[in-house]
Amino acid sequence: MKYCRPRLQFRNGWLLALLAAITATPVIAETANFGTFTLSTNFNPAQGTVQGFTGGSYSLSAISNRDRDQKACIGFADPNPDHIMVLEKDFPQMTIQIDSNGNDTTLLIQGPDQTTIRCGDDTGKSKDASVSDRNWKSGTYRIWVGTFNSGVKQDYTLKVEQQ
Repeated sequence: MKYCRPRLQFRNGWLLALLAAITATPVIAETANFGTFTLSTNFNPAQGTVQGFTGGSYSLSAISNRDRDQKACIGFADPNPDHIMVLEKDFPQMTIQIDSNGNDTTLLIQGPDQTTIRCGDDTGKSKDASVSDRNWKSGTYRIWVGTFNSGVKQDYTLKVEQQ
């Protein structure tokens, strides 16, 4: 009895390249539209202040419909985070506030574990978004600043305050 072994033909290496691409572990770059900032306890307020502008048409609800407190995640932004915030230490309480001169902004903040989501919309009587929450663990946070309507460009200042 003669043993026949199946034979694969690799034409121009495309099959080999495809197999390599499928089995390779992806490396995801940590890039943000307006950069990365790092904070440690008792940081200077200027270190927690960054600027950017809105303008995307990506629905933030595609990341998460609700945050960890069951608040709705709404608004439109760019698919890439606008800012990456690195916390070097745990913070028991922090507030992240948007100042766009009262325009209708929204916020989505994805925690270091990728599953802890915080969302914010109007702050009191202002249409500017904010998130005030407890238990901010050290690590890398992805922050999206959105608008209530798709594609609206608004300049803003994002301010992080520790309590």
